[in-house]
Amino acid sequence: MVVGRIFHYTVDLVLVSAFLAGVRRNSGLTINFDSTQNKDLQYYGGKYLDMGESILDYTVAYCSSSAYFKRK
Repeated sequence: MVVGRIFHYTVDLVLVSAFLAGVRRNSGLTINFDSTQNKDLQYYGGKYLDMGESILDYTVAYCSSSAYFKRK
């Protein structure tokens, strides 16, 4: 039960990170972690957004090679 909940939260965090990466790519808007004095938050916040970029890149590459998707 606890493992399932942790897995669910992890998947949710990955999806939010990928969503934020998509917003960043399409609009140029991103979270400003530099406005805080906490160096750990700046570091891990940047890593979190970088993970979203990686997930987004992997998803786009996978969908590009699939016959179920096409570019317009």
